[in-house]
Amino acid sequence: MIPVKISKEALKEVKNIMENKNIPEGYGLRVGVRGGGGCSAAGMNYMLGFDKPKESDKTFEIEDIPVYIDKSHVMYIIGMEVQFHEGNDARGFVFINPETEEKLN
Repeated sequence: MIPVKISKEALKEVKNIMENKNIPEGYGLRVGVRGGGGCSAAGMNYMLGFDKPKESDKTFEIEDIPVYIDKSHVMYIIGMEVQFHEGNDARGFVFINPETEEKLN
C-alpha cells in the first residue's frame, strides 16, 4: 500500500520538473514532514522535494516515479493527497487531508 496519493495534475508537474529542471539521475520524489511532534499531526509542515534514497526510507513507485518516505514519517503521511494548483495568483503543490478536506502546506 502506498501511503500517499498524488493527483494527476501533481504527477504531471512532478514529471515536468524532473524532465526540465536537471534533476539528477537516480533521484526520486521525497515526501516528508518537518516540525510538530508528539502523537498528532498538529504543527506538522509537509515537504516535497527531489532526493536520493536513504537507508531509512520506504520506497514506493507511482507512475514510474520513485517516491521516498522516511520510515519515521510514514504514519504522518498515510492518507494524505498531494495536489497541484495553478491559478492567476499562485501555483504550487498542496497537501490535502481527505478526512478533513484541510489544505496543508
